[in-house]
Amino acid sequence: MTAQLRDPLILVLLAAAVLTALTGDAADTAVILFVVAVNTLVGVVQEIRADRAVTALSDLSVPTVRVLREGTEGEVASADLVPGDIVRLDEGDIVPADAVLYEASGLLVDEAALTGESVPVDKSALDPAGETTADNVLRAGTVIMRGRALAEVTATGANSALGRIAALMRDRPGPTPLQRRLAHLGRVLAAVVVGLCLLVFVLGLVRGEPTESMAVTAISLAVAAVPESLPAVVTLGLALGARRMAARHAIVRNLPAVETLGSVTVLATDKTGTLTEGRMVAERVWTARTAAELTGTGYAPEGRVLVDGRPLDEGSAPEIRELLTAASLCNDATLVPPGTDPEWSALGDPTEAALLAAAGKVGIDDTTLREEHPRVAEAPFDSDRKRMTTVHRDHDGRFRAVLKGAPEVVLSPRFVTTDPDRLHAARYEADLLAADGYRVLAVATRRLDVVPDRAEDAEEGMSLLGLIAISDPPREAARATIAACRDAGITPVMITGDHPSTARAVATRLGILRDGDTTVLTGADLSNDPAPDPTAARVFARTTPEQKPAIIQAWRTRGDVTAMTGDGVNDGPALHRADIGVAMGGRGTEVARQAADLVLADDEIGTVVVAVEEGRRVYDNIRRFLVYGLSGGAAEIAVMLLGPLLGLPLPLLAAQILWINLLTHGLTGVALGAEPAGPGTMTRAPRPPEQSILGDGLWQRVLRLGLCVTAVGLAAGAWGDHTGRAWQSLLFLTLLGAQLGVVTGLRTRLLTRDNPFLPITVLASAALGLAGVYVPMLRDLLGTHALPAGDLPIPLAGAVLGFLAARADRWIAARRPRTRG
Repeated sequence: MTAQLRDPLILVLLAAAVLTALTGDAADTAVILFVVAVNTLVGVVQEIRADRAVTALSDLSVPTVRVLREGTEGEVASADLVPGDIVRLDEGDIVPADAVLYEASGLLVDEAALTGESVPVDKSALDPAGETTADNVLRAGTVIMRGRALAEVTATGANSALGRIAALMRDRPGPTPLQRRLAHLGRVLAAVVVGLCLLVFVLGLVRGEPTESMAVTAISLAVAAVPESLPAVVTLGLALGARRMAARHAIVRNLPAVETLGSVTVLATDKTGTLTEGRMVAERVWTARTAAELTGTGYAPEGRVLVDGRPLDEGSAPEIRELLTAASLCNDATLVPPGTDPEWSALGDPTEAALLAAAGKVGIDDTTLREEHPRVAEAPFDSDRKRMTTVHRDHDGRFRAVLKGAPEVVLSPRFVTTDPDRLHAARYEADLLAADGYRVLAVATRRLDVVPDRAEDAEEGMSLLGLIAISDPPREAARATIAACRDAGITPVMITGDHPSTARAVATRLGILRDGDTTVLTGADLSNDPAPDPTAARVFARTTPEQKPAIIQAWRTRGDVTAMTGDGVNDGPALHRADIGVAMGGRGTEVARQAADLVLADDEIGTVVVAVEEGRRVYDNIRRFLVYGLSGGAAEIAVMLLGPLLGLPLPLLAAQILWINLLTHGLTGVALGAEPAGPGTMTRAPRPPEQSILGDGLWQRVLRLGLCVTAVGLAAGAWGDHTGRAWQSLLFLTLLGAQLGVVTGLRTRLLTRDNPFLPITVLASAALGLAGVYVPMLRDLLGTHALPAGDLPIPLAGAVLGFLAARADRWIAARRPRTRG
């Protein structure tokens, strides 16, 4: 809380509260203190939430685990594991600690949350004479997809993979761009306001004004010059932005993140589950006679098979149906139709599930197929063999062996006796598909008269059926999102733990890599000495959780404002390090959600573009309020300084200054924070990160409008004094009217219905201003005099001139070149 109260703008507001209390203006004092209290409370709540990211890691720990100790198996709390314990793991278990495998049977592990690898990884037991490698090591937080294992614990707690990631998330992020800009503004305002008010005080004394009167006037000017509604405008703008974003499925966990999105210059994103579906899909099939593409997404067995762009006719290209039939038989996965989950899902290896979905697109039902061709023998897939073989009984009493595996293994004369030219063509096609980022499987078959003693014995003399190319396809909205980011001047960057060729292919399809750029930096490249400049690349592959935040920090060091999107545990440190962390809400891990400032409930990265637009709208409204509030405050100070030169000894009383301030900076100022986004918001470049909140011509606009309002007010006062009217009251109303005209003219969309609160508050403020002249109680309080009806066109003309000045100022500002300061 003390950190919140040390903010320069809050200190200025606290000083203003003391000054208003000295003037006896209890209402203004209460408003200022309320604003300070609300902003302090919001800041404290944000600090508490920031600590939850590390706490969320405990949710990935299994409560108990089966352990072999001294030859006896039992269950212990996962927190009680120690290095040297032997743990037993089965399908569906979460790995409780880092461990090395001593026994493994058909083990398949999903490491996507930790490494970003889109395809589950096969694991094998440690060779007693060998060294530990990635193939025989389990890491905490990963999930057993298939098989069973015995493993010896090697690291727990802070020393495990999860513990190392947690350590990367302990550093608090620095202040947001908006917080830095407002802190600078507070320091500038404090110095300028104190200086000018002292000048007014001294000049008044020189003219012979009473000391007490000039002290109260100087204090009132200080209050008027400080836009104390700014924190309220910021809070309201951020809150409204958060509400609008929530309606678009973007849940804000940290209010300043709304504006930070509008400052983003670099959007770094994970690949698996963020830019891609996070589900494997068979997209291409190849046989010696036919090549086809498959449409459809996810695991739904729905879609079309296209040959040369035309749908495959029923009964044509039987070789494709034969290929997919074999791939469905040599398969251990199961497709689960929609139920509690509205979409088709998979049990087992996602790659095998993709084969079943592909078969469904040509009318093959895997359940019926397995009943008609029961499996009688099998040799399961493992990382050493890189192939799987099954044997099935056919209708005619004979048997069918099916071999499925990596092309570099299956497309060998040892297994396939196909014509050499056809085998060469298959290898060439497999290389092309792999270069495009696909995971390629080759499928072969053989007819048998008897069941072999071992399924491996049937692997020789096979006939090649074809190739199936599988990928984790990009999301439909991802390419449009990348294009929208480029239009908005935001640099897209992809950071993944996946294979470089896969990363390159996805980045090219999405438009992250373009104009012939094929550069992909790997984690190994970044570990070199000297390491390449990370900001020179747009795609990073095979990165570790430690390298992701280092890449983000490299962009931040260059001066960019970074946003990072992700969904895995491995993304947590990068989400925490970035200026704005964006997590997937549906498929994302709890660690990613807790580390993020923004959660996408619909898992659509396109929602980020909506959030960026909202952030820019909020910042534009803050700057619009500053133009309005500071120009009005400057005009009031200028009137007090220049009025005596025109024969107006004390242009405004302290109470009049405070009343104008309350009506302009209060109701209308806060309403200005709800203005909708203007046209072209998402086709302009982001503002430079180093740019002051008063930069890009804003302080010039404040001077222009301040001079205009000053001239209008002084002209009305001088005319009233010259004609013997109640000139001070006339000046009071005209100054108020001119400022209300300015706030109306600053609207981006004059006749919009998106923010009806602004015209309502303008009318209400005008009515309260008139009440200050015509209601006896207020008239006595403010020291005003009732004006004849014939004088009211003067304040009305002031409002019109203020409106026209604001419209002209917008026209001038729109045509000046953008600056970097």
